[in-house]
Amino acid sequence: MVKPNENYGKLKESYLFAGIAKKTKQYLEEHPDKHLYRMGIGDVSLPLCQAVIDALHEGVKDQAVKESFHGYMPECGEMFLREAICRHYATRGVTLEDDEVFVSSGAKDDLADILDMFDVSNKILVTEPAYPAYVDANIMDGREILHLNSGIDDGFLPVPSEDTKGDIIYICSPNNPTGATYDREKLKVWVDFANKNESIIFFDAAYEAFIEEEGIPHSIYEIEGAETCAVEICSLSKTAGFTGTRLGYTIVPKKLNRGGVNLNKMWVRNRTTKTNGVSYILQKGAAAVFTPEGQKQIYENIAVYKNNAKVLMKAFDELDIWYCGGKNAPYIWIKCPNNMGSWEFFDYLLNEIQVVGTPGEGFGACGEGYFRFSTFGSPEDTVEAAKRMVELLR
Repeated sequence: MVKPNENYGKLKESYLFAGIAKKTKQYLEEHPDKHLYRMGIGDVSLPLCQAVIDALHEGVKDQAVKESFHGYMPECGEMFLREAICRHYATRGVTLEDDEVFVSSGAKDDLADILDMFDVSNKILVTEPAYPAYVDANIMDGREILHLNSGIDDGFLPVPSEDTKGDIIYICSPNNPTGATYDREKLKVWVDFANKNESIIFFDAAYEAFIEEEGIPHSIYEIEGAETCAVEICSLSKTAGFTGTRLGYTIVPKKLNRGGVNLNKMWVRNRTTKTNGVSYILQKGAAAVFTPEGQKQIYENIAVYKNNAKVLMKAFDELDIWYCGGKNAPYIWIKCPNNMGSWEFFDYLLNEIQVVGTPGEGFGACGEGYFRFSTFGSPEDTVEAAKRMVELLR
């Protein structure tokens, strides 16, 4: 008789986005004449840039000719893309070897798959509020999860203390959902902690392209000592609009060893067993992101989202509502006014002004009483949503 993985029974019902969808669907059924201003979803709204589109078309043409046709790709990524990523990191003073870069179909896939390398006895440390997938992937495997809480007092940027425990540590900077971003000093505290305790940091850098302040690290490898304790996972989803195209990459340094095992070699073995690589066409498109023209074009799109953030931050400043994020991230995390609960505030905005955001409670207990706004919507909707919130909450 087949025995299923009983750890799935320990998962909480995924009520956050399902709950949002249910409430918005019901509202539209009752008010079919209304337009919703959707500021909650983390998906992008602008199309792929022209440099990427041109490269994708070139890749398709290559597949139509016998001489340039590609079948199976290298499981860890085609060399032209791995080298392009290395050159990109070099612009920030980070030296990588091409075989330390692993191309994937997206950050979320690797965040879950990389757990294969670690025994279920390892304790997981998650800084909260947190991206739900960090928690759920480990519940599915049966690992113990520890929560390091954060709040307004530390700017939602916690650092370890002498009492902090954890073998595998999740850090997302810029953070989803809070938009808070670690500076070098605080990241160094985490790196030193991990090296001292022989822990591993999973550094989620999916939103690094939104950092605009000088001195804020885009990569954990800008911090001395990170190459012996950290795996960095990144994605082109928000950087270049690949949410529907799917491509990401993971950095596993050769200097990273635990328990007498080299994790770079271990990850090569995992990838060559469990994947057949990312398609040639998509890797051609991804490589275009790292060209001078590609960089120029993707930052033109990012500038649109960053201007949306400025519109929302101006509104919250006018309303004297506490928030973080926005400046270096595509998310703005606010304290709900009048001590409202997260879902209470959600219902209030939906019913009064048709604005949809994301209740903070869905990102862990520390998120109760807070609310996330995404800046990925259209500029027109963002301006109107900000105007309506000012009028409602003033």
